[in-house]
Amino acid sequence: MPESRRAILSIQSDVVYGHVGNGAARFALERLGFEVWALPTILLSNHPGHGKFRGEVTSAQSLRTLLAGLAENGWLKTCAAVLSGYLGCADQADVVAEAVAQVKSINPEAIYLCDPVFGDDGGAYARPGVAEAIARQLVPLADILAPNRFELASLTARRIEDASQAATAARMLARREVLVTSVPFGATDIGTLIVTRDAVAATKTPKFAGVPNGTGDLLSALYLAARLDGLPPDIALGAASSATHAVIQASVACGANELALISAQDQLREPSQRLALFSITP
Repeated sequence: MPESRRAILSIQSDVVYGHVGNGAARFALERLGFEVWALPTILLSNHPGHGKFRGEVTSAQSLRTLLAGLAENGWLKTCAAVLSGYLGCADQADVVAEAVAQVKSINPEAIYLCDPVFGDDGGAYARPGVAEAIARQLVPLADILAPNRFELASLTARRIEDASQAATAARMLARREVLVTSVPFGATDIGTLIVTRDAVAATKTPKFAGVPNGTGDLLSALYLAARLDGLPPDIALGAASSATHAVIQASVACGANELALISAQDQLREPSQRLALFSITP
């Protein structure tokens, strides 16, 4: 891809300390050679999982103002993709939709990856109205949708207990590609699926204890990077999940309370272990 088409507009949470949201995606994408324009939907001192934290939600109007600055300088014409993640309030979905429309009006081949961050197996944690706004306004726009198991179950009103059920639910959303994370593979393994109209590919790893937050944000960014580099969906899944797994291993090994992105950055390009790809029949 030409350098003029290697910019990504990333609209998601950000933290001063740690590696979640844009704090994970921006470094990883830049390490892979992409320009990243990071709009923070919420800016916190650190992830709330650490206990004490401070910060505030970015207003929808402030996001529009920042987006307008990019447009007025003519930079949106170099944008190859829009990536959205955690939203701090429901009306931010309007801004994301506007950003996708602006980028695609200039570059119709631009990709929109929507990571519908609103909950996990512990339940919903997004603010009121956010999940509904994502489902109503952003899911229909997504070229690539990246829910975890909880979010996929919520979006489709289906029970998901294995990979086959996850694949069936993903196809209900009628998106070009659905990247599903946190899918159970028996009692000891957990996996990731990429579901297209024609095929379902998967990777899996043993479950880890004490995994830091931000793995989903990292995986979505790495998958988007691989697709922008021209890799087909199954190979992109293999590359992204292998790199994410390597970073998780490094983080757990050193007992880090955040992803060890800096010390394990070489794994983003050349993971020490390539996870096996296999097919799933819905």
